[in-house]
Amino acid sequence: MARTPALMLQGTGSDVGKSLLVAGLCRLFARQGLRVRPFKPQNMSNNAAVTAEGGEIGRAQALQARACGVPPSVDMNPVLLKPESEVGAQVVLCGRRIATAKAREYQRLKPQLLQAVLESYRRLETDADLILVEGAGSPAEVNLRAGDIANMGFAEAADLPVLLVADIDRGGVIASLVGTHAVLPEAERARVRGYLINKFRGDVSLFDDGLAIITKRTAWPSLGVVPYFDRAGRLPAEDAVALEGAGGHGDGPLHVAVPRLSRIANFDDLDPLKLEPSVRLTIVPSGEALPGDADLVILPGSKSTLGDLAFLRQQGWDIDLAAHIRRGGRVLGLCGGYQMLGRRLHDPEGIEGPAGSAEGLGLLDLETRMRPEKRLVEVEGRHLASGEPIRGYEMHIGVTEGPDRARPWLEVEGRGEGAVSRDGRAMGSYLHGLFAADGFRRAFLADLGAKDFAAVGFEAAVEDTLEALAEHLLRHLSLNEFWKIAASR
Repeated sequence: MARTPALMLQGTGSDVGKSLLVAGLCRLFARQGLRVRPFKPQNMSNNAAVTAEGGEIGRAQALQARACGVPPSVDMNPVLLKPESEVGAQVVLCGRRIATAKAREYQRLKPQLLQAVLESYRRLETDADLILVEGAGSPAEVNLRAGDIANMGFAEAADLPVLLVADIDRGGVIASLVGTHAVLPEAERARVRGYLINKFRGDVSLFDDGLAIITKRTAWPSLGVVPYFDRAGRLPAEDAVALEGAGGHGDGPLHVAVPRLSRIANFDDLDPLKLEPSVRLTIVPSGEALPGDADLVILPGSKSTLGDLAFLRQQGWDIDLAAHIRRGGRVLGLCGGYQMLGRRLHDPEGIEGPAGSAEGLGLLDLETRMRPEKRLVEVEGRHLASGEPIRGYEMHIGVTEGPDRARPWLEVEGRGEGAVSRDGRAMGSYLHGLFAADGFRRAFLADLGAKDFAAVGFEAAVEDTLEALAEHLLRHLSLNEFWKIAASR
């Protein structure tokens, strides 16, 4: 019986561009009229998206689903790991949290997850002409091969052909491919049908000798060299690696500062602001003060609110925020950042870390209590000050109450959402994705003094970028070669 064509892209390391390549290939094959579905068996990211089933998956898979022209589903990313500390992560299975595990505990748990991962994959197969699978990390991490569900373990279980992706921008690309070949067992080498080089800068022909060396040493054919795609930053990033050295975006007169929390989550909330000509967005790294000329400080989401509140204080950012408010600046808290703005936070069951309570920043008269149930839902509503419609999603544990809730910031499904301080300087909400609503974003920024706005709406800009990515890949890769490998199962 014929099986659904499928192809798995694995990397010689993390952040080699697999997610972007899969998104571009999804759009290219979908334009051919095929029912394409993305799949990532295991992802580690605090950038997540809510699905229609009321589950959560990695943000990258939601973008890939969009590239396919279909809604995101929990089956597209059945295992999602959300780091809560240096050694532990929340384990999300088929959209729902099932445990918090340390690294060694998760190694023991992985073999039990494989069946659920395969079931998700098989459900996708029933409604697809092509499945594009993305690995995680690298198959060269052979010390983690036992019980693997992210790379060769899954490829073997589902019997998938593999392409290796290597990033030339970071250097050592020949060694990364030849070294991967050297450490893989023979059966896994045979599963690799070729490789491609990603993020090339300059004259591609200068690497012809490099391709010849790699092919001679590995016997793997080259599927192509993809030049650096400089518009990649306009698409939602998979994880916080994208924030390394992020610094500033734009040079507009309205300065928005965002402290980079140690467990920052859903930071794609900020993406629409990067497109606005009036905005200068600064991601403030640890060890640096919040800029004194900021008009607005945004406290972003966090996977460990109490832990990041302590981290914020270690950086002295609480003192910077108090000074910012005294100068007449404004503060917006989103999800975990909203919780931090209150007077107190309580986690009596230790859901996000050690059990306990902590004093909040006191900029909103609120208290938050963490509860085991996570709220995962897409919502619509309006911004009360401007009347502009908003859309977003909630992804949080915890219930927030207090006097400032009597001054909601938004209205969602007929109820007040969020809060505004008595002096109007601090505000917060549990909703992610708010700034993607063009009318709301412009009204909010205009209230802060912005006068010029992006000519293209945010959603249209994402679509334009996906189309540009597809055209970029089409110029440098052969779809026929990819299809032949996928159909050879």
